[in-house]
Amino acid sequence: MPIHPLRFAGAALAIFLAASTGAARAEDAELHTFHCLHGCPIGAPGIDDIIVREIYTLASNDLTKMADWVAYRVTPDSIGPSGERTWVADPWLDPGETLEKEDYDDAPKTLGIDRGHQAPLAGQSGTPFAADTNILSNITPQGAALNQGPWQRLEAKENDLARTRNIAVYVLTGPLFERVMPPMPKADERHRVPSGYWKVLVTADGRLAAFIMDTTAPRTLDHCAARVTLDEVELRSRLGLFPR
Repeated sequence: MPIHPLRFAGAALAIFLAASTGAARAEDAELHTFHCLHGCPIGAPGIDDIIVREIYTLASNDLTKMADWVAYRVTPDSIGPSGERTWVADPWLDPGETLEKEDYDDAPKTLGIDRGHQAPLAGQSGTPFAADTNILSNITPQGAALNQGPWQRLEAKENDLARTRNIAVYVLTGPLFERVMPPMPKADERHRVPSGYWKVLVTADGRLAAFIMDTTAPRTLDHCAARVTLDEVELRSRLGLFPR
């Protein structure tokens, strides 16, 4: 599990390897960044690249070419206008470990998908690092109606919660691969297109809300109708989201 913690300021990162008589395995590592309220998710494949940036932490899967999970936090000061979308490759990943900008060509027309942010742009546009949300390791092919409808409204609720209560909202999100989806027509790398998405919002005082939405969800879906239990998210994502 490669760890890339080098380009960030002020984000405390600690890796604690589980004690054993032999060498500790990468998948036994506990990752702590200020984006994860109770430790970062565990259970992702050992081949994942863990990338820590100023505004999010993610685990990029070399096989699917998607992040298994992304952790970020929203505060009143981090929120801003949506801003520009200039897609760039992740400089910390080899070309064969991630989708490229050209891989999304024709996909909106042929598959009806958008380039969907995992850590949203608007929730970080008040920071100097908002452009990092456009790095392709933070992007997935997401159903256009979902991205522009209930998923966008859920992101707006994250921002509203942070502003109205003057608190930090900690968010974990990631894709689901529960059925085979058509591949990206221009992609020449092996990859998987997500069939759905999960998201969990949590605050320091213990409030929690979890959601799962299918990538084919209609634009009119009420995001509140997509609420599920934390147990269901962990079961379907195969991750332990709050390890401590």
